[in-house]
Amino acid sequence: MEEQTTYWQENLRLIFTCLVIWFVVSFGFGLLLVEPLNEIRLGGYKLGFWFAQQGSIYTFVALIFWYTAKMNKLDKKYHVEES
Repeated sequence: MEEQTTYWQENLRLIFTCLVIWFVVSFGFGLLLVEPLNEIRLGGYKLGFWFAQQGSIYTFVALIFWYTAKMNKLDKKYHVEES
């Protein structure tokens, strides 16, 4: 039972980390910090605009792959991986 509790605690910590990263990139960079980021150019576009339009999507897709890799390691660590 202790092992299951620890597994879920680590799983929730991982989910929380993903949500914080997603929030910072999409809301923080895309809305709150858009003016300072617009001073920087990326591929001819203002960086604030890029984060609002593309960066948050790329980050979300990267988070999916990162989460999958981390969960596979966590599943193996606690012997709950799919066969």
